[in-house]
Amino acid sequence: MIDVSKATGPAYKVGFRRRRSNLTNYAKRLALVKGMVPRLVVRKSSKGVLAQFVEFSAKGDKVLAEARSMQLKEYGWSPRCNSPTAYLCGFLAGKAASKKGVKEFNLDIGMHTPSKGSLMFAALRGAIDSGLKTNYTTEMISEDRITGAAIAAYAKQLKSKDEKAYGRIFSAYVKENFNPENIVDAFNTAKGRIKNI
Repeated sequence: MIDVSKATGPAYKVGFRRRRSNLTNYAKRLALVKGMVPRLVVRKSSKGVLAQFVEFSAKGDKVLAEARSMQLKEYGWSPRCNSPTAYLCGFLAGKAASKKGVKEFNLDIGMHTPSKGSLMFAALRGAIDSGLKTNYTTEMISEDRITGAAIAAYAKQLKSKDEKAYGRIFSAYVKENFNPENIVDAFNTAKGRIKNI
């Protein structure tokens, strides 16, 4: 039996491996590289957030500064894959990049869809608040999401209505003796400590 699912004609062109794997959009990447300013690359996993300031080099991209969510433990923050963590990562990476001479940047969200309230925009807001400039607006994410006020309100509501569900959903916070109802105070404390470095 002949497999006709793959094109084999002379006009068929095989795409780059990373494009075929849906990892890199080369048209978008070229546009960002042409900007001639460092890119703020924001990536998320199930456990945390990574924010890197990356500069193009012919030999391969060069990371100028970065912040991983696990680093935030040094500043009294309990990291998760959420908006406050993304903001603090962007803020910490922005402070480090500023010390390396970076003054402006472009946001690189990779293959993620730019949706309102996304973690990518929380990290962007953190980098802007660290003193760096970019041509994006900060309207894509609300203050309540950045500070964790929405999480605190939900935790408070859930604790009064369903103690069992509260213990299940916020179990990781409970294990670390981190009270999700006080997340806004913890956020402000962590941000203040990062601001003073």
